Amino acid sequence: MTASTRAAPGKPRGQRTLAALAAARAWIFLILLVVVFEIWSQIAYGTTFIFSSFNIRSIAVFAVAPVLLGLGQTLVIISGGIDLSVGFTMGFAAVIAAHVANGVGAAAGPGIGLLIAIVVALGATMVPGWINGVLVARLRVPPFIGTLGMYGVARGAAYLFAGGTTVPVQNNWLTWLGNGRILGIPALVIIAVIVVGIFHYLLSETLFGQYTYAIGGNRQATLRAGVNVRRVTIILYVLSALTAGIDGILYTGRFAAGAPQAGEPLLLDSIAAVVIGGASLFGGSGTIIGTIIGALIIAVIQYGLVFLNVEPFWQFIAVGLVIIVSVLVDQSQRRFSGGRQDE
Repeated sequence: MTASTRAAPGKPRGQRTLAALAAARAWIFLILLVVVFEIWSQIAYGTTFIFSSFNIRSIAVFAVAPVLLGLGQTLVIISGGIDLSVGFTMGFAAVIAAHVANGVGAAAGPGIGLLIAIVVALGATMVPGWINGVLVARLRVPPFIGTLGMYGVARGAAYLFAGGTTVPVQNNWLTWLGNGRILGIPALVIIAVIVVGIFHYLLSETLFGQYTYAIGGNRQATLRAGVNVRRVTIILYVLSALTAGIDGILYTGRFAAGAPQAGEPLLLDSIAAVVIGGASLFGGSGTIIGTIIGALIIAVIQYGLVFLNVEPFWQFIAVGLVIIVSVLVDQSQRRFSGGRQDE
């Protein structure tokens, strides 16, 4: 076999190396961040940043909210859509959970109150998710516009149910859910891990996950293959709303109050986690593991700057820069691979 024959298949080694680095960009960002904060902490305070159980636990807690919102957002973005309503869907669920936990808990006990609150809150969040899916799948409304409209509807509903303020929680079972620990691990982190496992299996090991990738990769080809694209799309938006509902319930437990604006600052974090984690806004690519790494990057930035006593407003700049770099890397990766990209 000649040298020319050996070099013919595939791409040049340099391009393959660049493609591999681009695919691993989320891990590289995370490792670099941890190293930077560790060195910074050692210089500034003479103490460790990452080799502290308290810091690790705090970062994990910081990451729970963007991870949960990002799970549903990952599915939607892989399918070629986007869900802008998750922030106030989360707030809507938080308010509903607080009211139901208080009312039912006072009459039937905190345990029953918590159970009914979870069922009602998750059931309520399925409504905006189903409407989003119908708007996008059946009425052909662009996902950005349809979910932006639901953003406003969920926002108004959340504030109406809350009476324009936060709803204090008088249910110790619910507050334990947000602040309790099991074997030293925060309960909400354990719940998030369980939900992550379910979504990872759903996306990577099931036919539904294959359909999700197929819709984002080529909707028309997926239709011609006999896939019920409308039904799958509706389910995707319902799942996105359900993850927002779980996040809202945990928020209510953690802060002992249901706030209609609970998820407002987390909307961009959820999208950022997905994009930083390697998913493409064009659809067809992305993973649950990537979204987790993206959420951890955001959590490390947020907690690390607070830990080092840096003004919190730098968080927005840092996360924004990481998003820009991630999108540029994604564009470059697609250019090398010949994939779809913006003109």
